[in-house]
Amino acid sequence: MLRLTVFAVLSSALLTPAFGAETDAAVAITNQSSWDLHHLFLSSVDEQEWGPDQLGEALIASGESFTLHGIPCDAYDVRLVDEDGDECVVEAVALCADEDAWVIDNSDLLGCQAATEDEE
Repeated sequence: MLRLTVFAVLSSALLTPAFGAETDAAVAITNQSSWDLHHLFLSSVDEQEWGPDQLGEALIASGESFTLHGIPCDAYDVRLVDEDGDECVVEAVALCADEDAWVIDNSDLLGCQAATEDEE
């Protein structure tokens, strides 16, 4: 009986962190492009709808960072809109707290804008 009790306690202790793990991320996005980013929308890669503008009234100025809070760890399509109104969709970005900051630079933004325009 003692073995069964010890086994039950150890099993419970080992399983609790997996079920109680934090699933929401605080993700830092760093804008190393030459343009300010005015809007940022997320859509789970499994969905076709964009969520609300994650920046709200804020913007991510060139050279600055912005931290998204409360985002469930997942792969997202990310729609960015810069200061000129140019749109860019980056597909399948893994956003989670254990990832390094997501950095977007000129080559990322311009390449993404060109690909997005080609799709339209």
